[in-house]
Parts: sequence; structure tokens; C-alpha cells
Amino acid sequence: MSFTESLRKIQEEQNSLLCIGLDSDPDLLPTHLGKTPESVLEFNNQVIEATKDLVCGYKLNLAFYEALGSEGWKVLESTISSVPATLLVIGDAKRGDIGNTAERYASALLADLKFGAVTVNPYMGYDSIEPFIKYRERGVFLLALTSNQGSKDFQRLKVGQTPFYEKIVVAAKKWNSNNNLGLVVGATHPRELKKIRSMVPTIPLLIPGIGKQGGDLRSVVRYGCDRKGLMAVINVGRSIIYTSRETDFAAAVRKEAMAVRDEIRMYQAEFFGG
Repeated sequence: MSFTESLRKIQEEQNSLLCIGLDSDPDLLPTHLGKTPESVLEFNNQVIEATKDLVCGYKLNLAFYEALGSEGWKVLESTISSVPATLLVIGDAKRGDIGNTAERYASALLADLKFGAVTVNPYMGYDSIEPFIKYRERGVFLLALTSNQGSKDFQRLKVGQTPFYEKIVVAAKKWNSNNNLGLVVGATHPRELKKIRSMVPTIPLLIPGIGKQGGDLRSVVRYGCDRKGLMAVINVGRSIIYTSRETDFAAAVRKEAMAVRDEIRMYQAEFFGG
């Protein structure tokens, strides 16, 4: 089964497009947990336990774990192992380097850590992403149009008459022979999201930028899903996981995650029926 087929199955079985970002910052954890690497792991475990029936997956930004020093990798491994095997775990690494280095990155993330998918920066071209694509059952989300303000600095530059991010979309479509490529498109760009979905009607889109960054959830569902109302992996992080810093934080996280999941479902019904 290809990655795209696997993702579709997960979203259908979970009846959810929600992906929770576990960008767990020790300074923002509930105060009773402390600020150690062990605190981060306990926080992650409780969030996963509280939400695993509400999501299609989790996204872990590696920077938050690398910043923990030598213990960070252990926290990362333990967190991944806590996620049910039936869900997607995305390693948000944004790697991108020459071929032999990319081989090591791909091996570390997909063979050793066993992420179900990773994010990759395609700026250096095909040979920098080919090592990732070769893992046929794992997903590779190429950065296309990101949700940060600085995305305009380069991603919107015209190559001839075509914005650079559209060149990435076209390349992804060309390189997707293993049916395991996707694109990262920020929720803060609804008009461009609509255009990108029209260019690639069936491939997965990883969509960050909901919540703290101001992306509109209704527009994301409307323009980011395929014709069946699937294939949008809608990532929400801080506005869910930092809902409470009290001892009952897990219940608060679940309540907020359920509210977001249900809002997504409402828009799915509005635009795609069901």
C-alpha cells in the first residue's frame, strides 16, 4: 500500500483530518510537570492518550527535541513509540542537502526513528529528496508555500510568469512515481491553497497555520481537501496543547482537540456531504 493510500485509510477510519503538533516547549508545560526532558515526555504521553481517538496523526518538530540535548533523541523515540501504530507520525525536520547527506537524513528519520512521513526542503533539487522518496511506504512532504510571514521573500518570486512555489508543485507531481509525495501549504494562504489543490487534485497536503498563526479552518477544509473531503492533514499545535497549564491539562487538551475535530467535520459535511 502506498503512503497516499495508507493516509486515506487512516483518515477514513479515524474520521478525522486533525493532526496535533507536539512542539513541546519545556517553558510552556503545565507547571507541576517541571521543565526537564522527562517532563516533555510525560506531557507528550498524556496528550497522546487524551487525543489518540480524535486525530489522524501527530507532527513532531525535531527542533524542540534537539534543543533538549542528548536526552532529546530518547524523548523523541519514546514519544513516537507512544503513538498507536494505526496513526501517522510526521517528523517535521525540513531536511534538505546533497545526495549522500540526504541518504543519512532519510535513514535516520525513516529507517531508525520510523517516522511515517517527513518534511523536506526541495530547494536543492531532486537529488536532495530522492533518498526520502525511495522509502515507498513513507510520506515526503515538500515545502511549497509555508505559513510564516517570510514565505513571501522567496516562495512567491516569479520564475518567468510563474511563482516559485508553483514550480515546486509541478515538480512534486512529476516526481511522485511512488505515490508518496505531498506538499506543505500554509493555512494563511487560502487563495493559493485553492490553486495548488487544483494543480494536484489527489496528493496529500500538510496544512499548518491554524490557530496562533491565524489560518481560517473553514477555508482550509474547503480548498485543501480532495473531492472526497480527505487528503488534507490539518495541523494544529499550540492552540490545542497549551490550552491549560493546570493538573487537569489533558482533559482540557482533549476538549479543545474534539472541538477542532468536530468543526472540521462540520465543514466537510458542508462542502463534501456526508
